[in-house]
Amino acid sequence: MALIKEREFLSGKKIGGTQPFFLIAGPCVIESRDLLKRVCEPMKKLCDELGIVYIFKSSFDKANRSSVDSKRGPGIEEGLRDLEAIRAEFGVPVLTDVHEREQVKMVSQVVDVLQIPAFLSRQTDLIQDCAESGKWLNVKKGQFMAPADAQKIVDKIRSSGSEKYLVTERGVSFGYNNLIFDPRSPEIIHEMNIPFVFDGTHSTQLPGAGKESGGDRRFSPVLMRAAVAAGVEGIFMEVHPDPPKAWSDSSNQLFLDQAPDLLRGLYRLDRLVKTELLSRNVS
Repeated sequence: MALIKEREFLSGKKIGGTQPFFLIAGPCVIESRDLLKRVCEPMKKLCDELGIVYIFKSSFDKANRSSVDSKRGPGIEEGLRDLEAIRAEFGVPVLTDVHEREQVKMVSQVVDVLQIPAFLSRQTDLIQDCAESGKWLNVKKGQFMAPADAQKIVDKIRSSGSEKYLVTERGVSFGYNNLIFDPRSPEIIHEMNIPFVFDGTHSTQLPGAGKESGGDRRFSPVLMRAAVAAGVEGIFMEVHPDPPKAWSDSSNQLFLDQAPDLLRGLYRLDRLVKTELLSRNVS
């Protein structure tokens, strides 16, 4: 098993090596500030209990939508106010998507991690502008990209002088309207010493299946267990108190009350893989 070298992360924490995975989690899109609080409070408590870094995630605009009729969120100004309030109230780092170069400066003044959606993962100017912000950058690897293509993403980030990067796997296209997670992906990306995050909810999407993208959240836990068994640095999941009523990703977001048992199990597996098994190999 290949693991990346240990490195500094947010708030003086470390990732890589045998460090526990960190968690990026929250509702897909900002529906209300109350929703953000309902999700952030129990998720932070759970991560504090386990001793893992928690990054709160939600989007102010879901620009990459299947249908013109889909709800997109409150927009950048109201959305950033909501994220800033969550950051202040709960003391958590926050992450949100940027879709255009013009958004980078404004968003980077509020959030700790900028995220580039999968469909924009080859947009060189956008990637470089985000890198130049000085913030951590999480790039969702496009469904159309092979694991080895992550090096090209990182090369663009490093060309702007930044070493603060993450690459997230959210499945690859498998024929029409389907995604599949290749468990070889973490190993390939680790061989390039790139921090690997696995998105356990978008990997269950059925893109473009019907008026809106479908999905099947039943498979999220088994996919996340497979990724953790491969030794990932981070887990990404979208959670919602009532996913069927969510504005976005209603079929693949996890129920909030599923998170405690799932996350505790993933943490135990992570500790087994990264400490016990690796120490036996070394000895």
